[in-house]
Amino acid sequence: MAIDLSVRADATPWLSPDRYWPALTEATSGLDTPVAALHLGALRHNTVDLLSRAAGSPIRVATKSIRVRGVIEAILAVPGYRGLLAYTLAEALWLARTMTDIVVGYPTADRGAIRSLGRSAELAGQVTLMVDSLEHLDFIDAVLPPGRRESIRLCLELDAGWNAPVLGHVGVRRSPVHTVGEARALAAGIAARPGFILVGLMGYEAQVAGVGDRPAGKPLEGLSIRWMRRRSSEELCARRAAAVTAVREIANLEFVNGGGTGSLESTHDDASVTDIAAGSGFFGGHLFDHYSTFRPAPAAAFALSVVRKPTAATATLLGGGWIASGPAGPDRTPRLAWPEGLAFVPREAAGEVQSPVTGAAAVRLRVGDRVWLRHSKSGEPSEHVNEFAVVDDGRVVDLLPTYRGEGKAFL
Repeated sequence: MAIDLSVRADATPWLSPDRYWPALTEATSGLDTPVAALHLGALRHNTVDLLSRAAGSPIRVATKSIRVRGVIEAILAVPGYRGLLAYTLAEALWLARTMTDIVVGYPTADRGAIRSLGRSAELAGQVTLMVDSLEHLDFIDAVLPPGRRESIRLCLELDAGWNAPVLGHVGVRRSPVHTVGEARALAAGIAARPGFILVGLMGYEAQVAGVGDRPAGKPLEGLSIRWMRRRSSEELCARRAAAVTAVREIANLEFVNGGGTGSLESTHDDASVTDIAAGSGFFGGHLFDHYSTFRPAPAAAFALSVVRKPTAATATLLGGGWIASGPAGPDRTPRLAWPEGLAFVPREAAGEVQSPVTGAAAVRLRVGDRVWLRHSKSGEPSEHVNEFAVVDDGRVVDLLPTYRGEGKAFL
């Protein structure tokens, strides 16, 4: 059945761990581990809360952070959500069978997918490719010249990082297009090339959206992060607006995209942005536990079974190393959620094949018992399971296949 996400949940059981996690265990007891669960009430809460934080700005759904087609479709059915930000062109072409207005968030070198896009008027009208240099256009032309394909819709990516006076470049290394002049020059170069239409501009401020400003036990670091986020947002707001104005003199832009789950408020304040991307906030990974302005509900979680007792005070889980993207560290690994009082064995941590845990609660665990974990960031759980069990009112009401469960592995 199709799930309905349009109403905020009345109850907030996730605020009471001693109720929430045992209830998930009971609801999914008939399913073998690893079992991934989606709490429908928590997912509804996050869906409505993201719209509230965006304050009227349309939200473009970042599919990489979900990778469950049924959930993506349910989100798009909620007023306020518009369009998709896909990860790869192959994914975008697959989603375009049932969805529209899809922007590919990264440049592509997938020759087969480019051929499929260029040979279909329907797909070419629904899917927009990301570019940050004329080299990307050269690559597409080499695969399928302009006279032998449909015109390709393009989005110009502006580097949204901050070139700080002392810190240097703050943000992720994405587009080489940083200045207003560079954006104008690339737009002019695109306009001069046959077979391409510039329809969008994107600037993703990862240093704002993806960095928590209240790291646990590090108040001084939190102060510096909040200062960086504020200064970076101010700089980007002025530069992005100027770049949009310059590019609009050359191309009729349909959209300007920016931001992410962690920057909805500040990105909304940039009047040049027409839609904001969000993805990780729907499932509510533990990375967002360290943001000061919002706290998503833990809508997604997964349970693993205890399969060994190496010592009386140690229990070994089968699997568990479901690691998020970014610098390797504790903030990118799954977090033990239930039972409380567990910790990973430091020399092994969350491992690909096994994850030993210790602590007071480990003494009570027996072979076959379940331990719940929360993922860190985005779509990593979907790459390890074939389906999510949707739990509502203490029971499983649906089983939604992941991309993997539908036989798809895009990246």
